[in-house]
Amino acid sequence: MNQSETQSQSLAGKTALVTGGSRGIGAAIAQRLAQAGANVVITYQSNAEAADKVVAACKGSGAQARAVQCDAGDVKSGQALVADLGSLDILVNNAAVLTAVDLKECDEAAFDQNIAVNQKGVFFLTQAAAKAMGPGGRIVNIGSIFGETVPFPGIDLYSMTKFAMAGLTRAWARDLAEDGITVNCIQPGPINTDMNPEDGALAEAMLPRSPIGRYGRPEEIAEMVAYLCGPNTDNVTGSVLNNDGAWNA
Repeated sequence: MNQSETQSQSLAGKTALVTGGSRGIGAAIAQRLAQAGANVVITYQSNAEAADKVVAACKGSGAQARAVQCDAGDVKSGQALVADLGSLDILVNNAAVLTAVDLKECDEAAFDQNIAVNQKGVFFLTQAAAKAMGPGGRIVNIGSIFGETVPFPGIDLYSMTKFAMAGLTRAWARDLAEDGITVNCIQPGPINTDMNPEDGALAEAMLPRSPIGRYGRPEEIAEMVAYLCGPNTDNVTGSVLNNDGAWNA
């Protein structure tokens, strides 16, 4: 077996749960982990057709894969999903909601939704996953560069929760170190997805700040996730890693 074949099967026999895996960054992560040999479970909110396409792509790599409809803000649903899996090796906390609203316009409903999906749901899903993992478990949180900088107004809620994600990553790395579980956070910059396309409304504001002059690709985030979930990375934990083309340099 050559080196590329060894690397491609570095996660063989592992079970990975990727939240929000039906599109964009989550879909790319699910497919990359499947290429590395992991059996993949993705969650999705409402687009079953998109989720099925991701599952098919994962199976095309020879992995077992399935999609589960799950409200990322519903604690009991997340706990039930982990219980159904029985055991788990990898958790990628990718699902999130972004509400564009500033302090003076924010209402309680928007605040509660962002807390439920981006913080409370993540917290208790991670708690359940950590209990199901053994030594060598991997938890990767998908944060945002808005978790360390707020370059323009109107992203109060999103930025608040992504700052929290970075803090929880560091805390969980300490909490779970004795269990042999690593916890890391990737903070993407502008990534070309249907939520924020490279030719979309935000590009005019975001591209001038990018030294490399382009949006990132979902596959570039997925590659970093695969590395963090792979072998010989036990010493990488509690890290908050930007993948932003020096956008925030």
